[in-house]
Amino acid sequence: MFDFSKSGADFPLLTKFVAEACCIHLGEDKRYLFESRLGPVISESGATSIPEFIRMARGDATGKLRDRIIDVMTTHETYWFRDSHPWAALEAQLLPALAAKIASGEKSRIRILCAACSTGQEPYSIALLLQKLCSGGALGSVRPSDFEILAFDVSRGTLFLAASGRYSQIEIARGLPEFWRNNYFDATPGNTWTLREQVRRMVTFKRRNLQDSFAGMGLFDLVLCRNVAIYFENDFKRDLFNRLADIIYPSGYLMLGGAESLLTHGHLFEIDRLGSAIFYRRRNNA
Repeated sequence: MFDFSKSGADFPLLTKFVAEACCIHLGEDKRYLFESRLGPVISESGATSIPEFIRMARGDATGKLRDRIIDVMTTHETYWFRDSHPWAALEAQLLPALAAKIASGEKSRIRILCAACSTGQEPYSIALLLQKLCSGGALGSVRPSDFEILAFDVSRGTLFLAASGRYSQIEIARGLPEFWRNNYFDATPGNTWTLREQVRRMVTFKRRNLQDSFAGMGLFDLVLCRNVAIYFENDFKRDLFNRLADIIYPSGYLMLGGAESLLTHGHLFEIDRLGSAIFYRRRNNA
């Protein structure tokens, strides 16, 4: 494995390159992550120094080395219905309220965005809720096809897994009650479970970096950007939330992780408490 102890003053070059590639800012205190995750990649590349490795990544016309760096350095921690309170609020209040806009003719379709979706459990959790609500008649004449769910991530590897809708027994066990598995998944070879097509086709996956412009994506009624901003520097977080606000309809919602807040963006969002969950509503006059 590549010997980081000999990298000396070159180590900051690597942290800067990773930040440029996938927005994640990790300092000297996270050197162990570079050693454990990126060390094998550097060794496999044949590079003998950090500057050489960065030159190889920048000069790789196929983009495969850069993709590998992103895959190993991004955190893919995710699971079904992560944090129970917001999902209970979505099922009982927010999704029915959005569906009512379709039923009333105010909207022809509801658009939902999941940013940094990893292997897909988050957008699929929304799709599962909509399947359940519609099949039970809770949304009246509104159907799952009246909702558009777009999800994106920077990692090609995780997007490939997400689009397949196939999960290991360990992944299925992380937050997914038996009701969902029994009604919306099929057992598949290799001790895996695959989401049925009716759920998979509700979600469209795209590759996008949170640093990229969101122009051209249109406006959304609900945006989820959860448990990812905690890895970013304050300046980038402010810029990210400003850009997300630009693609949320007035009175639309932003859903963050439990450890995240928008205290610096009160001019754009107001807190809306739904049950025991906190959502951020886009101000009408912002």
